[in-house]
Amino acid sequence: MTEAVRHVDIAILGAGPVGMALARALEGSGLDLLLIDRAPRGAWANDPRALAIAHGSRQLLERLGAWNVGDTTDIRSIHVSQQGGFGRTELAAGDYGLPALGYVLRYRDLAARLERETSTIPTLRPATVEHIDSDETCVRLRVSTDDGPANIVARLLVHAEGAPADGPDVHVRDYGQLAIVTEVRPASGHHFRAWERFTPDGPLALLPFGQDYAIVLTAPTATAQRLLQDDDASFLDALRERLGGRIDLVGCGRRAGFPLALRLRKQLAGPRQVWIGNTAQTLHPVTGQGFNLGLRDAWTLADTLWDARRQDPGEAKILARHARRRQPDRLIGAALTDGLVRLFSNDLMPLRTLRGLGLLALDLAPPLRAPLARQMIWGAR
Repeated sequence: MTEAVRHVDIAILGAGPVGMALARALEGSGLDLLLIDRAPRGAWANDPRALAIAHGSRQLLERLGAWNVGDTTDIRSIHVSQQGGFGRTELAAGDYGLPALGYVLRYRDLAARLERETSTIPTLRPATVEHIDSDETCVRLRVSTDDGPANIVARLLVHAEGAPADGPDVHVRDYGQLAIVTEVRPASGHHFRAWERFTPDGPLALLPFGQDYAIVLTAPTATAQRLLQDDDASFLDALRERLGGRIDLVGCGRRAGFPLALRLRKQLAGPRQVWIGNTAQTLHPVTGQGFNLGLRDAWTLADTLWDARRQDPGEAKILARHARRRQPDRLIGAALTDGLVRLFSNDLMPLRTLRGLGLLALDLAPPLRAPLARQMIWGAR
């Protein structure tokens, strides 16, 4: 006996927020969709991570009917400064006629809302892809499920799960840093202000979240491992030192760390395959570009496929058009985050002075801040 083969127009590998956003955006297009994910449904339910959403991403999620995602906290201003040097600047939502520059919410809340919005889209989970083969006509997937193996033939495969694998088509820069994520309680209200503090060890971000701050602290691996092992009092002291006494912190939650590297796929499209979100690029968390960039990947791909919905979605010219549309935004996002890390993660006096002068110029000349704010809010448009 031969195993049954399932034919679809588009298979989306990865039912996380980016993959589900793409599926939701393609509903009604007439394209036959299939979501495939290795995790069981609801696996994110206990995920404690906080997620920073730019206002531009909120606008996209609203169009997908997925914005009402539970408790969110506005980021109405962002204070930017450097440890051990002069200069500071502040970005404010009111300067751009917006209610907020961004928002902080639980990853699980966004995943839950998108899962509800995509509940009518066929989904195969938990499922592990064991083999992928593509040619000019289709992509063939061999998938392992709880019910046994499955064979899927798609006209287009969208990769929306995992990070770019090592290989000649992926540019990699290992920062030799870990990011420590946690939540801390300030002694007084945060007034919806976020802090981006550049230190010789790496950037430190404090994002208002409920009554607390969601923290992303980056440091060289050895330093970060020591901070992960410190007791709460010692860790809070390290935060206060990096903040220069600007904020008093009185409580700390559980800490976790993960390694940081820039991974940038050079080609976004291959034969009947396309890569979006973290599979296309993983960035340093400074300025919080990662998820927002991935959501714009999904939106642009959906827009491109809608325009060509009467054609074969896996045609090379269609995928090439999507890649051309996405390249400026992703390259600028990668250059911005990588440049900030390399410029600010040192303590050389000449560079410290130049950084201070740059921050001072941004503070004194609001028009100079506008391109940075637009990139953080909407990306390169």
